[in-house]
Amino acid sequence: MSIIALKHKIKKNDKLKRIIHFLIMNQRGSCPRLWVKWFINPFMLTYGKRSKIRRSAIMNVSPINPFVLGQESVIEHYATVDNGVGQIHIGDYTRIGIQDTIIGPVFIGNQVILAQNVTISGLNHKYDDISKPILAQGITTSLVVVGDESWIGANAIITAGVHIGKHCVVGAGSVVTKDIPDYSVAVGNPAKVVKRYDPCKQVWIKTSEA
Repeated sequence: MSIIALKHKIKKNDKLKRIIHFLIMNQRGSCPRLWVKWFINPFMLTYGKRSKIRRSAIMNVSPINPFVLGQESVIEHYATVDNGVGQIHIGDYTRIGIQDTIIGPVFIGNQVILAQNVTISGLNHKYDDISKPILAQGITTSLVVVGDESWIGANAIITAGVHIGKHCVVGAGSVVTKDIPDYSVAVGNPAKVVKRYDPCKQVWIKTSEA
């Protein structure tokens, strides 16, 4: 049986899923056990050539979901990366900044810059049933995509399901709740596109929302 087929079988069997989760994750269920980090992750997860993970980074990654770190990419000090509820792909020549938080499912392209204290999360909590605490209602996930060559400013937040296009700039402190097209500058809470690149004139042009 292939690894992919085995993962599919585990995901369909709740009892087997709980057993595997207990074996892989610590008692609080928040991060993988040390034996997983030492003996399983190096063979099951993908680390590109000359990629770097600073020693103080919090890597809550396990084989439960895919994790890819591209070549010559860097995860800086005190960043938190968690693939417990969804895959994480970090492309080539990409920098995850100091104290950033990445919660899957997230796809970050090549040559992307994340400044410090950026939060990107593909996770949301359910809240519809007012007879139950939100904590007891489970979660939903939706893939976040950050396109190639984009720059995300300090303290920005990118919410679940958002797709940011190629060569985009997200201003510092912005909260991105909607998709941003290629070659755009977006700022604010909620973030709005204030500039677009005009390929005919070859200049950046302010939008009506600027």
